[in-house]
Formats: sequence, C-alpha cells, structure tokens
Amino acid sequence: MEKLSTVVILCLLLISAAHATSRRREAEEDEADKWFKSFSQQKQKTAKLRFYIQDALGGPNATIWEVARAEITASSPTMFGQVRVLDDLITAEPDRNSARVGRAQGHIASSDLTKSALTMNLNFVFTSGKYNGSTLCILGQNPIGSSDRELPVVGGTGVFRMARGFSISNTYSYDAVENYGVLEYTVYVSYVGV
Repeated sequence: MEKLSTVVILCLLLISAAHATSRRREAEEDEADKWFKSFSQQKQKTAKLRFYIQDALGGPNATIWEVARAEITASSPTMFGQVRVLDDLITAEPDRNSARVGRAQGHIASSDLTKSALTMNLNFVFTSGKYNGSTLCILGQNPIGSSDRELPVVGGTGVFRMARGFSISNTYSYDAVENYGVLEYTVYVSYVGV
C-alpha cells in the first residue's frame, strides 16, 4: 500500500510539472503570436553597423578549425570541399585589443572549383552595447579574392528580429607570419525590433 501511494504521488507530481511547463510554453507562444501579428504595423528601423572580425587562422589560439574535407580538397587549387567552423572575436576597431562587440560564429565551405570562394553561414552574436543579446545572420557566397564582397542579411534575433539587408566585407589586414587576418564588415540592415 505504501509503494502504491508513492507511485501515485510521483505520477501526480509529473503530471503537475508537465502541466506547468505546458502553460509556460503557451504563454511564450502567445507573446510571440501577438508580436508577429502586430509586426506588419510597426515602423521599420534601419541601422548601419561597422565592425571588425579578428580571424586567428592558426596557432594555439586559432578561432577557425577544419572539420571536414573532400577527397579532392588536397589537390584542388581552391581547396574545394574544405569545411571549417569558426568562433571569431568581433571588435569595434581593427586593433584586436579594441572594444569587444561580440562573436562571429558559423561555418564556411570552399565551394568553387575555379576560384577562391566560400559559402558562408555566419551569425554575428552581439555581446555588448545597444545590440547586446541580439544576432544577425548572413548567408551566401564570399569571393574572398575580391574587394567589397556583398552577402545578404537573412535574419536576426532580439533587436534584429525579422532583419534583412546586406553586408559588405573587405580584408582589412593579413599577417602571413602570424596567420592572422582582420576583416572589416559594414552591415546595412532593416528590422522591426522587439
């Protein structure tokens, strides 16, 4: 009888916890639904952001790592089939010791057989300033040998909810000895915001 009482109490606790979780999820969904239904009536905001990506390509503190390669990669002049992940520091100025703005996280793949180009999926995760806690996502082909490389902004979170726009990137500097690059990004974005 005591075991049966314990089992019944445990079942009631599990049902109660599941019900509370379900109600919390419904409240969050209600808030998201309310925002989504009203966003078309909200005024679009725009922003122009300029920041710098600190690209440590090698060494003990590398921020880019190869995770896969194709059979052809080693013999390809464009490193076709190489897939890398990254978690780079974003700074306010080109100097790696300038104010930290966030992280650039994502993956890049060498995806062109004839020229050096990357297919990129990057998330700019802002960790300070007025965009703290928000993200922007860019996606597309980056012809790394070119200047003024344009990639679309395809979304965002937080302040940048429903973001769209484009980014222009350039190689600001590259140190072959340190295998360290600095990339300049200028992002033009429109968004509804939270």
